[in-house]
Amino acid sequence: MDTFTPLAALIGGLLIGISAAILILFNGRVAGISGILSGILVGSKIERRWRLVFVLGLFASPIIYRLFAELPQLEISDHVGKVVLAGLLVGFGTRLGSGCTSGHGVCGIARLSVRSVVATLVFMAAAILTVYLTKHVFFLA
Repeated sequence: MDTFTPLAALIGGLLIGISAAILILFNGRVAGISGILSGILVGSKIERRWRLVFVLGLFASPIIYRLFAELPQLEISDHVGKVVLAGLLVGFGTRLGSGCTSGHGVCGIARLSVRSVVATLVFMAAAILTVYLTKHVFFLA
């Protein structure tokens, strides 16, 4: 926890909340990133357009951030195969759970969706169990 930056975390959380609120207020859509990404590949031209703009905004964020501050160093200290496998498992879990942490955890809970509360609790329990098993049982990390 030596790199915890509460002010940056607060600002980031506020920006995520504001962007989710803007999307639902002006577009009537939930800011679930996995659904937005998958909708770029399928759907009408109008649907693809706003989704693409949203995703481009995600990619533009670090570029804009860099105008005001230095970007943190990215360091991947594990084997690339493990990172790819982890990404595929997250994608599988997202499909299995009918959404991701942004859709369920940020937007769903804010809308008091019971399904989203349950999904987020399952996400968190799986994450806690995974960390415990990999660090304390199998010594993989």
